[in-house]
Amino acid sequence: MVLQVSVSSTCLIFLCRTSSAGAAGPRLNNDQLYKFSYTTEVLVDRAKGSKDGSVGYRISSDVDVNLVWRDPNSKDDQLIRLVISNVKIKSVAQRSAKKNIFQGATTQSLLGENKLAALERPFMVHLKNGKVRVSSFYCYKAEPASIKNLKRGVASLLQVQSRSGKVIENDVSGRCTVEYKATQGQVTRTKALETCKTAETGFTTYIQVLGVSGESSSVTVFTLEDGFIKSATAKETHILAVNARRTTAAKIVSRQNLTLVTIETGPFEAAGKNVASVVKSLDEKLYAVGVTAEKVKSQCKGCQSLFEHWQEVKKQFEPDSLSKAIAPRRFLALIQSIRKASKDEILQVLKSSTKTALPQVVDAVTSSQTPASLDAMLQFLNFADPKGLVLQERFLYACGFASHPNERMLQALDISKGKIVSNDIKESVVIIMGALVHKLCQKGGCELPTVVEVKKMILEGPDSTQVESDVQMYLLALKNSLLPEAIPLFSKYAESEVGAYCTISLTALQRYDVALITDEVKQTVNRVYHQNRRVYEKNVRAAAADVVFSSNPSYMEVKNMLLSIGNLPRELNKYMLSKVNDILHFEMPASKILRQAMKDMISHNYDRFSKVGSSSAFSGFMARTADATTTYSLDILYSGSGVLRRSNMNIYAASNGAMLHGLQVAIEAQGMESLIAAKPDEGEEDLESFAGMSALLFDVQLRPVTFFKGYSDLMSKMFSMSGEPMNVVKGLILLTDHSQVIQLQSGLKANAEFQGGLAIDISGGMEVSLWYRESKTSVNNKGAMVVTGNVTVDMDFVRTGMEVSFETEASLDFITTVQFSEYPFLVCMQMDKTTFPFSESLTKYESLPSGKSYVSRRGHKQLLPGSEFPLHQENSNMCKRVFDSDW
Repeated sequence: MVLQVSVSSTCLIFLCRTSSAGAAGPRLNNDQLYKFSYTTEVLVDRAKGSKDGSVGYRISSDVDVNLVWRDPNSKDDQLIRLVISNVKIKSVAQRSAKKNIFQGATTQSLLGENKLAALERPFMVHLKNGKVRVSSFYCYKAEPASIKNLKRGVASLLQVQSRSGKVIENDVSGRCTVEYKATQGQVTRTKALETCKTAETGFTTYIQVLGVSGESSSVTVFTLEDGFIKSATAKETHILAVNARRTTAAKIVSRQNLTLVTIETGPFEAAGKNVASVVKSLDEKLYAVGVTAEKVKSQCKGCQSLFEHWQEVKKQFEPDSLSKAIAPRRFLALIQSIRKASKDEILQVLKSSTKTALPQVVDAVTSSQTPASLDAMLQFLNFADPKGLVLQERFLYACGFASHPNERMLQALDISKGKIVSNDIKESVVIIMGALVHKLCQKGGCELPTVVEVKKMILEGPDSTQVESDVQMYLLALKNSLLPEAIPLFSKYAESEVGAYCTISLTALQRYDVALITDEVKQTVNRVYHQNRRVYEKNVRAAAADVVFSSNPSYMEVKNMLLSIGNLPRELNKYMLSKVNDILHFEMPASKILRQAMKDMISHNYDRFSKVGSSSAFSGFMARTADATTTYSLDILYSGSGVLRRSNMNIYAASNGAMLHGLQVAIEAQGMESLIAAKPDEGEEDLESFAGMSALLFDVQLRPVTFFKGYSDLMSKMFSMSGEPMNVVKGLILLTDHSQVIQLQSGLKANAEFQGGLAIDISGGMEVSLWYRESKTSVNNKGAMVVTGNVTVDMDFVRTGMEVSFETEASLDFITTVQFSEYPFLVCMQMDKTTFPFSESLTKYESLPSGKSYVSRRGHKQLLPGSEFPLHQENSNMCKRVFDSDW
């Protein structure tokens, strides 16, 4: 977009020919009229796009400037009058008449008679020492905000100083830090846009990997001739890009140019004691308003209501559509509509939804994160109704994944606890409250009253009850909160007699910044691994080993762990060997100290490193691009009898130094030896039969799911087992959520909205065949993702912008087959990614209220081949034997 206005006061940032060398800023002469030409333009395009391919417009005009009043005691205290005239609006790009929406249009037809008259109406600016005072912009109060902002854009060019240095200035962009660099005949003004404080603020995703980053610059160059402003040229650039895929980006360029055309004889300055009295004497309708931009209320003529929008898209919210990219795309669009809707409008949609689509609507309403959407959900849900568990849990998970939660959301969950009848929902509420505490603390809200109250509850929770499920609930909430105060508590429960407490505490410690893991905590974890005080279950010791290796271990810590290999239970021996090899193979942080310790032949020898077994640990790359890296890890630990003890699959994403734990699916089983008349391992003789699965998704730990618990439950499930997987997570998640208002120095305003949606279905299952002496565990992950970025510059008279997006659908399956008819038993792990589509699109547009528009679309689609992710060679050999034996 380009705004061209020939203005005779384009830069009222000038030093008069008669001004003294010590002038603080521009001084105007009495009875002289300074005539300037002024243009401003705005362009929207791809990050590396050219001007010819951009969309946008230019406004040009003349601007006449003259001195109205000067303080007799200070030559640098001046009241200046500006008049804009001869306004023209044109397209910024060279296009054919057919594609030019401004072709044949007059300025009056575009702006309307009233707005054009308002733009050409005189206004005044009070300059003191070369700076526009905060509330010293004078115009008619009833003028449209968009017109006043354009005038403010011209006034912002009046500020200049002849000396180098940093200052704080107020202009249409807000209150900003500005640096001046003066050389002979030229002054350069650089505005630090990141410092600008404005009334309109946006929000962004807490998770940096999923977020949006930007680069901004604003430079104005003033050319002086004989101490007078000859011209002023400003360029402002904003680039926004999705961190994980920086080609999904948009650029906004705004330019202003003010050129002195001529100086003519003008009116004499007025008499008066001060600025206020002079303004009143000249025009009583002029009001003093702030120089900072006003909020422009967008008017949407013919826009759909929320209910009308819902009627169009409701079919895509049915469960059958969740594996397709259309589902998250409609999800993102519905969120935008919900954010503009009232509570009653939202309730109307909730009440009209089908039973099968309603869980997805709950995802969208909760993810909208407006006061109206939260009020609607709290009124709609009945936590005392045991039949509404699915909707209640979907609401809680959406709260946990919230991109920018506030204290009120946490407060709402705290209040709802007393109404809950389901233990599962009660657990989910407390666990999700921990996640909200973490996000609120991330943005500096750790001392908010509700946060302080919830922190106290979850920190005191584990020691306040003897009920095992409640202790686990509080520990999982603390695991989500990542509170530094919880580390001593995790250290304590890592040495508990209850294996579940130990595992939760140890896996929680692994999530903390290494700098917070003290020597005292390390000593505790080492005691657990080496069983210095009591015997622990194998999966607990394996978790302790993971913490040691990931917490910047010392040489002696690593050496002692190597020395333990060979004296561990058979499968734990094999797991530790595989873990060591994985650290070395994948060049993890501990690899350097591990190599040093392995130079000692006592620690590293054939006897230790030749132990047999089926347990394993392996990490690999899923995808590597210039912007992001995705890795996976698979850890499998078996009991000595061949039954699965722990299966742990992780997916991590890294971008620009930031890390995201995207997914963790852990399956645990214990007490299964009685099924095959096998002897339990040491420390596991009295364990109750149990199998379950827990998931961590986008750094949020979810409530674990139990397959069976107890021998009688195990036997009933064995004979009723259908082989169908159990759902762990299903729904729509708002991944990326970035909203930003960009106030340009020209007075125009841009809005940037980047959103990413994910439709996900994670399920898992476990089958055991006593007849074939075979067990199989599976984790199935299906998802469809859409990321869109929309940047618009929306004025009353023209709208221009662009949308950039990409989408994909994928499926990832992890299957482990174990044949335990002999020892060492046969284990085959498979991790398969199906063939999946990927597409990108770019749409640029311009439109007028009359309906005339220009749209340009580009895009490409491709089908990416599926693959089986490589694991270690030993696994490949084992899979061949397993499948050969099936024949």
